[in-house]
Amino acid sequence: AQLLLDRGLAQEQQGRHDDALVDYTSAIDMHALAPLVQAQALFYRGVSLEESARTDDALGDYSAAIKLARYAPAFNSRANIYRRQGHAAEARRDYLSALAAITMWQAGNLRLGLMVVGGSAATVLVLVIAAVAVLALLGRLRRRAGGVWRFGMANLTRRTRGSVLQVVAFGLGMLALLLLGVVRVDLLADWQASLPPQAPNRFVINIQPEQVGTITAFFKDNGFAGTALFPMVRGRLTAINDKPVSPEQYPDERAQRLVEREFNLSWSKDIQEDNSIVAGRWWTAADSGQALLSVEEGIAKTLGIAVDDTLFYFIGFFVGTARVVSLRKVAWDSFHVNFFVIASPGALDAFPASYITSFYLPMGNESFLSRLVQQFPNVTIIDVAAIMGQVRQVIERVTLALEYVFGFTVLAGLMVLYAAIQSSLDERLLEGAVLRTLGAGRRQLLGGMAVEFAGIGLIAGLIAATGAAAAGYILAEHLFHFSYRVNAALWWWGGAGGAVTVAVAGMWGTRFILHRPPWQTLRELQEM
Repeated sequence: AQLLLDRGLAQEQQGRHDDALVDYTSAIDMHALAPLVQAQALFYRGVSLEESARTDDALGDYSAAIKLARYAPAFNSRANIYRRQGHAAEARRDYLSALAAITMWQAGNLRLGLMVVGGSAATVLVLVIAAVAVLALLGRLRRRAGGVWRFGMANLTRRTRGSVLQVVAFGLGMLALLLLGVVRVDLLADWQASLPPQAPNRFVINIQPEQVGTITAFFKDNGFAGTALFPMVRGRLTAINDKPVSPEQYPDERAQRLVEREFNLSWSKDIQEDNSIVAGRWWTAADSGQALLSVEEGIAKTLGIAVDDTLFYFIGFFVGTARVVSLRKVAWDSFHVNFFVIASPGALDAFPASYITSFYLPMGNESFLSRLVQQFPNVTIIDVAAIMGQVRQVIERVTLALEYVFGFTVLAGLMVLYAAIQSSLDERLLEGAVLRTLGAGRRQLLGGMAVEFAGIGLIAGLIAATGAAAAGYILAEHLFHFSYRVNAALWWWGGAGGAVTVAVAGMWGTRFILHRPPWQTLRELQEM
């Protein structure tokens, strides 16, 4: 079946549509292809049928591909046919379904895809509601306005449907650009400001047990007194409560990776300052001699670990067991050494360990690292500052690419504006001709149109800025857990940028109205 499908594609590329149809049909009738590939075969046959002017048969194949696997290209091709046949509602439905299907496919995760699709739909809905509310308010205020302001506001409110469509189309592009260009920078700045003034920016690993005393003294002699070293044992989780664990048991990809990898286990008498108990208790002197564990709450939730569970770890050639007595919340953004799993003192003494530490190295003191490596050549230094710099560069490059992409969204909004102008062209021509016949000058008409188009851009920009600020706040407070300071410049960039851009584009699209004599316009419209 796959060979027939491949041969059909080759026939199609050579322009042999009839031979391609035979191969597609043979491959489909065998019912031996996977559902997605079967949907692709139906789509390819639909394209070939459409090339042969068999539109109804093509519609049947596109519908079958959609029913089988929600195949996005089939949605798009069926929408094109509906559009040509004048079925606007069905075409819009299929175009939106194609966009949703592509989003779900790109997300690669059902939950993430649904969140993106749902968030996009909610954003459009909020833009529509906000645009309708603002236009309704302008409808009341225009009675108090005079001159070109009243004329422009009347145009906005009289063509409510077109104005709302333009605000939504342009607002979506502005929202994306403000999120990437302004809110992203603010989020990074606020995150950096939320870090401790001297958050560790270097990690040292592979410290051997016999080096702990000498390295501690070395740090102290070089002005880094108080640098703590933490033991670390490598082990892989093999069972929870006598039940073996494997990646196949977990639908979540992160859980699968965690089960496959080895954990860095540690032990400590006291809980660290940036850790807090959320369930259970920390061990005391009365627990001496018992093998107890404290597990980070996030990984516990992911792997289904609870207080009083017994965990089995494969460490080297041995299996270690211990009981979970607490779950911890860890402030990972402190950049201090932290562990998913911490054992009570003595629980891991039988296993080989190495040590790890972190510290803050001021700028200009890099020579300390050279001395450290010279004296302890076996240790490995991880430069967190350099890694963060590289990550920031990658983010900036990706953001630049996305800004170009969403720039086309703004252009699409301008195309919607142009289409709206063209759809109301006769009405605008008649309106301009009548006003000029009644004594209105070009300056008045020009001012009225400027108010109309600048108003569309201003409304879209302000709504987009509000949405971007709200998105930034939600991301900072609920996802990244740090305070977010709203940047007032958002509304300046959104409002001013939107007003100027749409005003210029709108005035350019209607410029000929001002230069055409009123009598010519009235006579042409009368003859139509």
